[in-house]
Amino acid sequence: MSDYVKILVAIDLSEDSNRILQRARGVASSDTAELHIIHVIEPLSFAYGGDIPMDFSGIQDEIYQQATQQLERFAASNGVDEAHRHIVMGRPEVEIHSHAEELGADLIVVGSHGRHGLALLMGSTANGVLHGAKRDVLAVRVGGQD
Repeated sequence: MSDYVKILVAIDLSEDSNRILQRARGVASSDTAELHIIHVIEPLSFAYGGDIPMDFSGIQDEIYQQATQQLERFAASNGVDEAHRHIVMGRPEVEIHSHAEELGADLIVVGSHGRHGLALLMGSTANGVLHGAKRDVLAVRVGGQD
């Protein structure tokens, strides 16, 4: 097994985020491994497309500010250095891959709800990250599953 020295941990700021970060720490090659956390905010326009002629910028700014505050609290309570905290806007799988490449990460850690059937076919962030990854990906089962 490879030694992981730079790990990018993708979190959604839910209660499962602690579990995902702890699992990442568990596979780190040493206490000196660099752990980075990333939270990706999907723009509202992605969800609604051009179907609704509304300006989402005010709402999007508020979402970004709230997510930034949540990420700062989460990171501080888990001892993640300020320089290792990343919050970006875009498609989660694209931004996670991009940041992993930029950082030179050895491993991406992401939560997975273990969807089946239609939910699996429709895709998920974990599925998107797994496909096309140029580095190892650890999908941590979350959502009350052990």
